[in-house]
Parts: sequence; C-alpha cells; structure tokens
Amino acid sequence: MAFVRAIMLGYERYGVDPSAALAQAQITPQELRRAQARVTAAQFEALNAHAMQELDDEALGWFARKLPWGSYGMLCRASLPSPDLGVAIRRWCRHHRLLTDDIVLHLTQAGGMASVTVEERRELGPMREFCLVSILRFLHGYASWAIDSRVSLRSAHFPFAAPPHADAYPLLFDGTLQFGAAQAGYSFDARYLALPLQRDERALRQMLKRALPLTVLQYRRDRLLGQRVRELLRTRPLETGNADAVAQWLNMSSRTLHRQLHAEGLSLQALKNDVREAQAAELLARTDRPIKQVALDVGFRNEKSFARAFRTWTGSAPGDYRQKRR
Repeated sequence: MAFVRAIMLGYERYGVDPSAALAQAQITPQELRRAQARVTAAQFEALNAHAMQELDDEALGWFARKLPWGSYGMLCRASLPSPDLGVAIRRWCRHHRLLTDDIVLHLTQAGGMASVTVEERRELGPMREFCLVSILRFLHGYASWAIDSRVSLRSAHFPFAAPPHADAYPLLFDGTLQFGAAQAGYSFDARYLALPLQRDERALRQMLKRALPLTVLQYRRDRLLGQRVRELLRTRPLETGNADAVAQWLNMSSRTLHRQLHAEGLSLQALKNDVREAQAAELLARTDRPIKQVALDVGFRNEKSFARAFRTWTGSAPGDYRQKRR
C-alpha cells in the first residue's frame, strides 16, 4: 500500500481527484489508510495504468517535468533493434536522459559482473523510494522480456533505510538486498549482456498493451540458469551437494530449479556429471594425483564407482585416459 500512497502523491501534485483510479483498482479509502494493507499485482497494474494515462505522466510526478503517456514505450522501441542486451541497456540509459536529467542511469561492467545504477541529480522528495524502485523494475522487466529470459540479479541496493514494507522487496528484486547504500542499483552476471534480443516490432506492440506486469512480476525463464548451475557446482562443490542447496544459492525453490532446467533441456544430475567429467579429465591430464584421490576430489566415494562413471562419460578407463593425454 505504500506504493499506492506514492501514486496518490502524484495525484496531489497535479490537483486531480484519484477516486476513479482507486475505483478502477478496487481499492477503498479505508484500505488506503491502513498501514499494513496489501494489494495484488493485478490491482497495482490497474491503478498504475489508469494513473499514468489520467495524469498523462508515466513518471507519476517524480520528475520536474512530465513524461507523457508513451514515453517508456519510446525507450523500448529505441532499444529494440540492438544486437544484444548490453547495447540495448546502454541505449536505454542514454535515451532516458532525453526524457529527464533529474536522474541518470549507468551500465558498468567489471569482474564478470554488470551493474545498473541510478545517479540522482535532483531531490526526489517523498516519491524517492517509489521512483527508484520503479525505474529499476522498468528496465529489469524490459531487459528480461527483450531476451526472453529472466535476468537473475546477484544483488540490489537502495540509498535509504529499510522501509516498514521491506518484505515486499524480494518479490520485486531477487538476489541479496542492501538498504542504506550509496546509490540505487542492481548487479547481475555480465554474460546476460551478450544474449541477443528475441523480440520484434510486432511483439513490442503486443507487449505495450500490457507492459506493466513486466514491472510488477518477475520473469520466470532464465536462459543462463544452466551456466549458473555449472558455475556453482564447479566453484562450490561442498556447498551444492543436492538440489535444495543449489536452489538456495540461486534464491529459488528446488521445484523451480528442476522445472526451469527441464525447460532448457537439462537436468541437475546431467550438469553434475558434466562438471565432474571436466574436473576429472583436467586432474588426470595435468596432475600426478593417484586415481583414488582424483575420485575423491570430484565427489566420488571410492575409486571403483569413479572408474565406472568415467568410462561411461569418455569410453576410457581413468588410467588409459591419463596415458593418452601424456
């Protein structure tokens, strides 16, 4: 309800009666006054869409000037011809400055991580939280839609203390949450930036008819999930022994993990086997460790079970494989 009240501040700024918007979203004045009240995603979508059109301001009063209805659609259209997500996000950040210079969006990349940050150049006042959350969700939702893949966040950070409704934030931003940061922003695996855009102008027109769910609901499919699971299994073998442990590292349920891997034509066991095979082959070819030690290093309890699995993977016994690689 805090975000609903933030929209009401926009109505107050423009001197417009919000009754029709609240009725459209089926939110009563009594609920609006109740501090701990909640609204559904559908209610929030209805309220947001009505307010943006009625006020003719897609920023809902955040900035010094209005962003007329269709402004963010223009950003989507300008970014759509990009060859990959990295170019699309850079174009979005650059073109956003044509709409307003009250805030500036930046995309940076370092150490395999990409970060989107919001530089505030004007006091945003009581609308600050809602503005920053919405701006980040607009871009995140569009990016996920454009590549037809959830862009899984590693972290999200905000330059204000945790609000009373902080329990709503994990529904909007996955990964580690930090309040009291220097800037608003989030970070994610930089490999997403290389993914090509999957949408065309026709898909864009359809999406813009109901774009707001992209800002409210998390995109489910993750095209990098298989790569991320492989990386976890390789770098944290002792902490990813089963599906529950892997899912916990990825901030999802084990059921969701299995379902999304299946959608990619993968399975957790197959990924484990791929990682074990690569590690075992590397150790056999480049070290003199006894085969029994190699078996233990890659997660097998004994040399016999390792030899059987390795023969299945490569068609060779571990000892024969080592001799061929020397």
